Amino acid sequence: MPEPSATESAAEPAIAIRNLVKEYAAQRGAPAKLALKGISLDVPEGGIFGLLGPNGAGKSTLINIMAGMVMKTSGTIRIWGHDIDRDHRNGKLSIGIVPQEIVFDPFFTPFEVLENQAGMYGVARALRRSEELLRAVHLSDKRDAYARSLSGGMKRRLLIAKAMVHSPPVLVLDEPTAGVDVELRRQLWELVTELNREGVTVVLTTHYLEEAEQLCERIAIIDHGELIANKPTRELVGMMREKIVRVSLDREIAAPPADPAFSKVEMIEPRTLEITYHRDRSSAGQVLAAIQRHGYAIEDVTTREPDLEDVFVQLTSRVREQA
Repeated sequence: MPEPSATESAAEPAIAIRNLVKEYAAQRGAPAKLALKGISLDVPEGGIFGLLGPNGAGKSTLINIMAGMVMKTSGTIRIWGHDIDRDHRNGKLSIGIVPQEIVFDPFFTPFEVLENQAGMYGVARALRRSEELLRAVHLSDKRDAYARSLSGGMKRRLLIAKAMVHSPPVLVLDEPTAGVDVELRRQLWELVTELNREGVTVVLTTHYLEEAEQLCERIAIIDHGELIANKPTRELVGMMREKIVRVSLDREIAAPPADPAFSKVEMIEPRTLEITYHRDRSSAGQVLAAIQRHGYAIEDVTTREPDLEDVFVQLTSRVREQA
């Protein structure tokens, strides 16, 4: 795989997307659909980048364009400095895609799956890393088993190894932990984090927002084919100016009290309120004082900081209201 010069690496992000549009033509009475509406974003080199959005937002379309499986309508994509139209071969060599679906011949062994994939990328036999990759994904002991006999978690790990046979500097994982248990999810993230430490730039899509918040240094959110956010993860979470206080009272209440200090108040249990307030307009002390003004004594208080899920819901809800 061609290596970029130090100048190219410094000047170019790992992936540069400019004004990307994809329109699906009308078919069988269904109207034409604009799946991507002029998206522009950069994926910085060397990090773990989150690409989030509701179902149907355009994430898979974007990934499939990068993979060469879907033709874009207009715009440009550069992967590791290579335009996917003008330098298709090197663009394809620079990226590995781990799809949502488990795709390999079930009658091949894991070793054969990797060897065949390496051959498709033109990797010379002397340069193939099949044994090394099997060790990396903890499948050496399954080297000669039929792929169909592997557990779901093993198949997921084999997909990651398959995407890395040509040593791409960029790895895209499309919902890699969908439908897997907690322990397998932890193992997959350990593997992905290790690849990232070794210098691989990782692009991740996931519906598990706590994972994205924990793993990703930067996150872009797509909805209705538009880019609605693209910020460092901490900055994105910091966009939420609301905080939540849960208060246990000394007696049951018939209805939650209203007060200017509250943005929203819900009665969780007969003696428990969950109060949302805006940090720019109120403080926790003012919220608690307001409760006491309504004649209640406070027995217990817990607070919760906003997280990525709060931001995600707020941003995507806003887009739906405008649509």
